[in-house]
Amino acid sequence: MMKLSKTIRILVVGCGNMGASHAQAYHSLDGFEICGLVSTGTSKERLNETLGGNYPLFSNYEEALVATNPDAVCISTYPDTHEQFAIMAFDHGCHVFIEKPLADTVEGAKRVAEAARRTGKKLVIGYILRYHPSWQHFVELSGQLGKPLVMRMNLNQQSHGRMWDVHRNLMKSLSPIVDCGVHYIDVMCQMTKSKPVQVNAIGARLTDDIPAGNYNYGQLQIRFEDGSVGWYEAGWGPMISETAFFVKDVFGPKGSLSIVARDAGATGNSDNVSAHTKTESLRLHHAEIDGNNTFVKPDEWIDLTDEPDHQELCNREQRFFLEAIHSDLDLDELTQHAISSLEIAFACDESVKTGQPVYL
Repeated sequence: MMKLSKTIRILVVGCGNMGASHAQAYHSLDGFEICGLVSTGTSKERLNETLGGNYPLFSNYEEALVATNPDAVCISTYPDTHEQFAIMAFDHGCHVFIEKPLADTVEGAKRVAEAARRTGKKLVIGYILRYHPSWQHFVELSGQLGKPLVMRMNLNQQSHGRMWDVHRNLMKSLSPIVDCGVHYIDVMCQMTKSKPVQVNAIGARLTDDIPAGNYNYGQLQIRFEDGSVGWYEAGWGPMISETAFFVKDVFGPKGSLSIVARDAGATGNSDNVSAHTKTESLRLHHAEIDGNNTFVKPDEWIDLTDEPDHQELCNREQRFFLEAIHSDLDLDELTQHAISSLEIAFACDESVKTGQPVYL
């Protein structure tokens, strides 16, 4: 059992959606103490008010590092700042929790990982689905379906209002299939336990209201060494369809397994961040048939009793971060998985832009 030897003083950098959720976790969990909130806009004031209004506020990250001298830093800013902010934190002697993606280039992600090794500090990346017991069960049960696997996943968001502002800002550095795709590429790699060998991807630019050269809809396809294949699609914007935006499905020679999120997958819910991790039920289908081509077994419905909401998932991520620090956990394998999924996602991005398959 983890022994808490000291309270971890943490500086929260980025106070939007994910930063606010992580700050709420630090505010409520034993073992953490927030020593400052950092943002360039007014989100820090709103968050501070939500948390009781007692935390020091900063507009400049570097000044906040010096002023607060934290034990750890939580980075939930836009991806184009991740590499610089993380390396600054490590050089200041801090542990780092950082939202995905680890950086906005593969080379940058490797430099962040090297900084963690060089300084002997912990690096935890926010792959939230890895902390979700139902998604863990989804990955585990996929192993009963045989090989090869066919994996089908998407996360389309009909974003508007403040979320469209967030998505447009994200697309200054990344496409949707990179920013969101790393989660689901990571899931596919866990399911197959096989090496990806080729990617193909397509994309469409559906608005001039995003940076030149980027696209707000994309679909990627991955072929694995064991013959498994998978696709993932992601689109952001006010024009995105609300139909079939939530698909999480895998099948193999022995049957299929689907996440059935009746409420989360309902029309009008694609822009709800809390719905993106919901599972609610798993449907396990058995492919075995008898001499009359009749299914031998009925489908199984697995109702999931441990269904944490978005905030509880963030709490679980931060409990793991705390354990990693106090128990000196070896995080190298998790870091390598994060770099690998990012490398695959950027290969897909290259395929969109060149119109050619990319061999890994």
